[in-house]
Amino acid sequence: MSLRDKILKGERINFDEALSLYEMDFFELGDLADNIRKKKYGKKTYYNINRHINPTNVCADVCKFCAYSATRKNPNQYTMTHEQIMEIVKDIDSRGATEVHIVSAHNPNTGIKWYLDIFKKIKTTYPHLHVKALTAAEVDFLSREYGKTYDEVLDLMVANGVDSMPGGGAEIFDEKVRDFICKGKVTSDQWFEIHKKWHERGKKSNVTMLFGHVENRANRIDHMMRIRALQDITGGFNCFIPLVYQTENNYLNIKEPITANEILRTMAISRIVLDNVPHLKAYWVTSTVNLALVAQEFGANDLDGTIEKESINSAAGAKSANGLNLDDFRALIKNSGFIPTERDSLYNEI
Repeated sequence: MSLRDKILKGERINFDEALSLYEMDFFELGDLADNIRKKKYGKKTYYNINRHINPTNVCADVCKFCAYSATRKNPNQYTMTHEQIMEIVKDIDSRGATEVHIVSAHNPNTGIKWYLDIFKKIKTTYPHLHVKALTAAEVDFLSREYGKTYDEVLDLMVANGVDSMPGGGAEIFDEKVRDFICKGKVTSDQWFEIHKKWHERGKKSNVTMLFGHVENRANRIDHMMRIRALQDITGGFNCFIPLVYQTENNYLNIKEPITANEILRTMAISRIVLDNVPHLKAYWVTSTVNLALVAQEFGANDLDGTIEKESINSAAGAKSANGLNLDDFRALIKNSGFIPTERDSLYNEI
């Protein structure tokens, strides 16, 4: 049986088969991924009304790909007060947001209570808002910094109102690559351990992959295979989010950004390989809006949300600092031939 026939029949493919998809005809590959997308979701493209809040850029880690974090000598350090954060939440709640997404740097100066108290304040004041917060990298940092086990940190998150975890900190799971781009940060094994424990609490999370820097195609396939293996056990991943590396203002010094062709190939292969992860997000923040719209025809069924304000990727050159207008966002999806479908954070249609 040919690989194409195997995929059309819905049979699971292995590592070598997945890697060989990078050599397949571009449009044939896109067609295979689109076929899977249509079977699952038809022409629906999901989005939500959300706000990203990045409360601090003071960071104990120095990741080479990061343009957001501020070291001790950086004159542009900031740490928001809880009052400032609550003002933002009050504003977005008044305009119909359903999710607040809180991730930031690994700040050694704030204390764990600073993190937990803001989640509690949001949840107590706005119980209907979904709080998505703390990447596995942040959980690992809090665990090490404050002498708590992963279980203790995760239980505190649940107790203080965190509903789901974002997928950040995954970068690329190959440890040689991690050693080069983010040495000292959460390891791949630790990242999976944290998400496994989170799923065991009956909670959902997402998973990302940062690509287009020093990794190779085999590293990407390995990354997907590891996700698929844990998903077989827990079923806790809602969505896979391939993040396109941003080239500006960081220490990797990648001169040439990854091509649109390679981004769309990677999207399509993700849809085919990750047969047990329901949703594939074309995160317009890192891929650009135009390419995210094209990715709908290469397997992606989710474009994230309006975001409103975003600091981490925009610091490295992404055009996402001020989000997108909701009407414009819906019109873009509709004009590209798809049906804009609002969802909540757990992919229930609204």
